[in-house]
Amino acid sequence: MRGRGLRLVLVRAGAEQVTVISPLLVGLCDDAALFPPGNAPLANAVPDHFGHERSDHAALVGLFVFPAPRLGELPAIVAEQDGQTLAISLTVPAGTAAVPAALEQLRTIDGVVLVAIEIGVPEGQSAAELFAALDEIAATATGVELFVEVPRDARRPEILAGLAGTPYAAKFRTGGIVATAYPDEAELAAAIRAVATAGVRFKATAGLHHAVRNTDPDTGFEQHGFLNVMLATHQAAVGADVEEIAATLADRDGTSLAENLAGLSAEAVDALRANFLSFGTCSISDPLTELVGLGLVLQSSAGPSAPKGPVALTSIDEGPLA
Repeated sequence: MRGRGLRLVLVRAGAEQVTVISPLLVGLCDDAALFPPGNAPLANAVPDHFGHERSDHAALVGLFVFPAPRLGELPAIVAEQDGQTLAISLTVPAGTAAVPAALEQLRTIDGVVLVAIEIGVPEGQSAAELFAALDEIAATATGVELFVEVPRDARRPEILAGLAGTPYAAKFRTGGIVATAYPDEAELAAAIRAVATAGVRFKATAGLHHAVRNTDPDTGFEQHGFLNVMLATHQAAVGADVEEIAATLADRDGTSLAENLAGLSAEAVDALRANFLSFGTCSISDPLTELVGLGLVLQSSAGPSAPKGPVALTSIDEGPLA
C-alpha cells in the first residue's frame, strides 16, 4: 500500500530520450485514431498503435478502440503485424443486441485480444432491458470490461443509478462533429458527480482534443479539456457540488489545472483514476505534447547509459507528481 506522499513514476527510456509518466496519467489515452476527426486509415492506425506501445511514452497509452461494424477489415491488417497482439476496446454503437454477433466474429480473428466493449443504448431500450442484456453479455464475455454509453435523454438518471453496485462502467460522450454533441459544463458536471459519488467508473469519448477547456478556432465549438475532467472528477469524489464542478470544467487556466492535479496526494490520484479510467483520442501525440508543455510529463535526453524499456521508480516526496 502506498502511503501519503509516495510517488510512483513509470519511466520509459528510448534511444534518444527518457519520458516520465506519473500514475496520474498511466493508460489515460485510449487510441481512437480510426474515429473523427482523425479518421486514420486502418492500415496506418494499427502499426502506429504498436509504435506507441514501443515508444518512450508507452505508459500513457491505453487500448486501441475499434468499431464493431469494421471487424471484417481487421484480420488482414493484424496478419501483417509480425505476430503482435492487438488489445482492443470494441465499440458497438447499435447496442446490446449487436454484441453477440460481434463477439462471434471476433472469435475467428487471430492476434486480437478483447479487453473492453463500449455499448450504445439505442432509442427505445429501457434501463431494465439494458441491464438484463448486459448480464447476458457478461456471462459470455468473461473478463471483458463492459461500458455503457449513457444516453443524454430522460433515461440517463435511471441508467446511472442502475450502474451503481454493478461491474459495469459508464461512458460519456463529451463532444463530436456538431456543436450539440458537446454537453455544457452543467450537464457534464452533473454526470461526473453522479458517477463519482456512486462509485461508478467511467471513460469519456470524443471532443477532448486538448488538455484544457478551449474554443475551437475553426468550428467555434466549446470543447472540454481532459485535465478539467480529471480535476472535476477529484472534486466530485470529495464532495463538491455541481456548481463547483462546472466551474472547474469551465476553467481555461492550464497552469492552475496542472498544478492542482500535480499536487494531489498519492491516495487522491489512486481514487481519481479508479473513477476516471481513460478517454479516447484520435492522436496520442497531441495530448502528450500538451502534457509536456504543462509540466505533467517530463522528457529529457537519454545518455548512452540510459536503461532500455520500462523502469519503475519510486520516491517519497510531497512535491509535484511529475
